[in-house]
Order: sequence, then C-alpha cells, then structure tokens
Amino acid sequence: MALRLIVPMQAAPGKRDELIEAFSARSREVRQESGCEEFELYQSTERPDQLVLLERWTDEAALEAHSELNRQRGNSLASLRTGTTQAERYIT
Repeated sequence: MALRLIVPMQAAPGKRDELIEAFSARSREVRQESGCEEFELYQSTERPDQLVLLERWTDEAALEAHSELNRQRGNSLASLRTGTTQAERYIT
C-alpha cells in the first residue's frame, strides 16, 4: 500500500531561499532511493515562507529505509526552519 506524507514547514526568517535550495539538492538524492515515487517541495503563493513537502513511497518498508537514511544524515536543515514540523501520513 502506497504512503503519502504531507510535511508543512515554515522557513526561518531570512532563510527561505536557502531552505528551498537545500531541499532542491536533497530532492535529487531522495528520488533515487528505492520506493520513492515523489519528493517535492512547494511554496505557498500567499505566505512565501510557508512550504510543504509532498512525499510518496511505494510501501512502509521503503519509507522506513528512507527514515533510516535521514537518521544517518542528521538534521542539517533544522536551522533553516522555525517551529515544529510534523508529517501527516495518508494511504492510497
């Protein structure tokens, strides 16, 4: 069963462009991972510092493998965001 993740986030003041650029590079890497069907960052047209990451994974195992890679990478993007970031999971 495929999984969709929706991850809203707020760019830290003055860090929006840097966050978008960092996700652009990260997206190219993540899309090469087994089971990744989508990994795209979108920017709000009404609130430019509000972003949302849309992910789609073929199954739970693929998402878990991605999560393990994220733990190994560390959270280098945290300083570019503000507030809490909580993913919502949906099944298709």
